[in-house]
Parts: sequence; C-alpha cells; structure tokens
Amino acid sequence: MTKKKINKSSGTNRNRELDEKKIGVLTSGGDCPGLNAVLRGIVRKSLEYDYKIIGILNGWKGIFDEDYMILGMKEVSGIINRGGTIIGTSRFNPFTEKDGSSILLEKMKMADFDVLICIGGEGSMHIAHQAHKAGIKVIGVPKTIDNDIYGTDFTFGFDTAVGIATEAIDRLHTTAESHHRVMVVEVMGRNAGWIALYSGIGGGADVVAIPERKVSIEHMIDVIRNRYIRGKRFSIIVVAEGCQFSSDDFKNVKFDTKNVKLDDFGRPRLGGISHYLAEEIEARSGFETRATILGHLQRGGMPSAFDRVLGTRFGVYSVDMVREKKFGKMCAIQGNKITEIPLSKAISKLKTVDLEIYKVAQVFFS
Repeated sequence: MTKKKINKSSGTNRNRELDEKKIGVLTSGGDCPGLNAVLRGIVRKSLEYDYKIIGILNGWKGIFDEDYMILGMKEVSGIINRGGTIIGTSRFNPFTEKDGSSILLEKMKMADFDVLICIGGEGSMHIAHQAHKAGIKVIGVPKTIDNDIYGTDFTFGFDTAVGIATEAIDRLHTTAESHHRVMVVEVMGRNAGWIALYSGIGGGADVVAIPERKVSIEHMIDVIRNRYIRGKRFSIIVVAEGCQFSSDDFKNVKFDTKNVKLDDFGRPRLGGISHYLAEEIEARSGFETRATILGHLQRGGMPSAFDRVLGTRFGVYSVDMVREKKFGKMCAIQGNKITEIPLSKAISKLKTVDLEIYKVAQVFFS
C-alpha cells in the first residue's frame, strides 16, 4: 500500500470546529483477524462528519517515528476480508522509553491530532489509559483473539481463532483415531482459557485444560484409560498455552520453569507446554502421544463473518464516541449492544473463563 506524506504542523493557534477533526488511528499489539474491518468502519463513518483519518504505522512506534498515511475510501476499499492490519502493528510501549511520556506528547502536538483511536488488546489498553492520563484524548477499541478484556462480552478476533482451532481439532480426530494416539493440542489465549474452552467443546475434546481451573495430569490419564476400556483407542486433549504446572507435576520429564523469555510488554512468552505434557502422558500411560501447537495459525487468515461484523460495529461506534467526546473510554459489546466503558475499568482485571461454561466441558471428561 502506498504511503502518503502527511503535512505536519506545530499544533499552535488552532481553532478548528468539531467537524474538522483530525483523528489518528493505530493498531497495537499482536495482529488479529478483523482489524481491517475496524479501520474500514472508522473511515466510512468519518465521511459523515468530514473527519480526516490518519493511519499511524506500526502501532505506538509510528508516533515516535512520525510514520503516517492518509486513510480514505481508496485505502480501505476491499479490505474487510483481509487478515492482519494494513497499517502494521508492534508491541512498542512509549511509556517504557526514556522520556517517553514527554516525547509522545510532543509528537502528538506536531502531528496535530485531535483524537487518537487505539485498537488493541489488554496490554494496549493499558498504554491507552496511560496516554489518557497524560492528557491525550484517547478512545479504545478492544481486539484480541484471547477474549480476555474485561467489560466486553467478546473481542473481535476471538471467533476466528476458535473456528481455526476447532477445525484443527476435527482434523486431528481422524489421524488420532487411525493411529490410536493421544493428541495434545495447544492453543493460544495467554492467561485466559477462552479459546481452549470454546474450541474444546466445539471440537469434542476429551479433556480441556485451562489456566483458570487445575486439571491434574493423572486425571487426564484416567480419562484416556477409561476411554480405552470403552473401546476408544484415541483421545484429544486441548491445553491453553498459559496453563500452569509445577515441576512436581512432571515425574518423568524435566520441566524448565526458570529460563522464561519476555515479550515487548514485559510478559512471559508462552508456548510449548504441550510438548512437556505429551511426553509425561506417554511416559506414565504407555499410550503413544503427540503434541500439536497451533500458534500463530489462530491469528492469521481471513476473519469470520462474526468478527467482520463486530469489528465494523466497533469502528463505526468509535467515531460516534469521538463525536460525543467520550474520551478515556473503550467501546464494548454487552448483550449484543455496542456501548462504552472507562478504560480504567477495562484494565482493572483480566476477563477469565466463566466456570459455569467450563462445567459444560467437564461433562465429557470421563
């Protein structure tokens, strides 16, 4: 996509009316199906108010780099079905940089932005809240496949990720049954088990392990053995990447809990627990066990229809929030109604799995 040069001003002596607002839009954190639908919704809705939409390239880092492009009808045409984000993303956090707050404010002033729309996940909403406290007019749009942002029933990207994971489980069923194997399927979600739970129920998994509820390895093996007694010589175990096990849980496998790498937000980089789990299950039970990590497959490709619609609704609503001066807030969906909540509430805690739903999955753990 061709980047258009943006004329910068000093930001002084301005007296623009509401209908002449210049809105900066960025996508921050991990990529996610549905991001482009949000951008398209923002641009199309802004035409009603004659707002100028400027895409900030590569997340918050784009403000520091003064890397921008105009987003108009041409730029967002035909992108609703595309995965990823046409303006790029990063996990850059301006507030962890030296003099980051003052640099951010100066760069915002130079760019002449009236409002900033931040489309991102839980970490990005923390940054947006800090920016709001620093004096920037910010509106948040919740995106993450993890579905772990508090105050919204769903985040766009989640439905697509669940669909991809469920299809993978369906495919693994046939090879597991053919070879009489146990398959351990690892899905994303960080410290929330939403993807594991929904894909596990939808894919007919025999055990679902999530961070919110401890499932012992011995119980997993009991399920496998009980299935074998009933003539089922294969099993599917779905495990969320953020499941916590202690070294004592692994009697036959050396489990390293010390050498953990961090991501750009300072959080532990997850992934790989299924390999330890598969080895331990095989060593204890004698059943051939294989691990499959779906990883970034869950974040790529075309968004589902649900995520396209939700992303579009969020995009359109975020522009209405600009119009109504609802700064320092994040749009959300509650009971199929689009609304908004304070950013402070959205970051107050992590939205973890509803254990009433988990009880549905437990019916099949026998």
